Amino acid sequence: AMALCLKQVFNKDKTFRPRKKFEPGTQRFELYKKAQASLKSGLDLKAVVQLPPGESINDWIAVHVVDFFNRINLIYGTMSEFCTERSCPIMSGGLKYEYRWQDDSKYKKPTKLSAPQYMCMLMDWIEMLINNEDVFPTRIGVPFPKQFQQVCTKILTRLFRVFVHVYIHHFDSIINMGAEAHVNTCYKHFYYFIREFSLIDHRELEPLVRMALGWGS
Repeated sequence: AMALCLKQVFNKDKTFRPRKKFEPGTQRFELYKKAQASLKSGLDLKAVVQLPPGESINDWIAVHVVDFFNRINLIYGTMSEFCTERSCPIMSGGLKYEYRWQDDSKYKKPTKLSAPQYMCMLMDWIEMLINNEDVFPTRIGVPFPKQFQQVCTKILTRLFRVFVHVYIHHFDSIINMGAEAHVNTCYKHFYYFIREFSLIDHRELEPLVRMALGWGS
């Protein structure tokens, strides 16, 4: 079952394209276009992540969570061939940081998984949440649940761990594929966004803190 799961998750032709799209004509689609236009214009990333005047913070967070999910999904997909059960038997960020998987169904307690298994569980779990109308409502007039930002914090915290693993264990592969600039820009955008809205506990950021210090943050 795990092999089948991995085959589905890491099939680049099918999975590593956006899993969740914004419906044209909706407020969130307009917000998404606005965010992408700012990003492509070369504006300072610290400015790009700021909430546009008059917009809902939950809509803004929802747009970015889905976008980051799609992009990090793609980044990991490009290097999944280098991240195997043999090369990465533990989901970690170096010797100091180990990440265990826990959810409300199959894994009730924090469980050691290989990095590929962890990524498989993570992407499926996020996809389930962002496609759940009770958590990420898309219909006009349907409010966000009270715990929405808490859910997003959990999603973003776990997505951050993908960056940690990729940077610490697969940076040579990133460079060899010529993807360093792309991954760095995505991470910088992600980092400024979570800092702007205090969405991840600063202790979670420690594995990559030197990179942020290098930006003068």
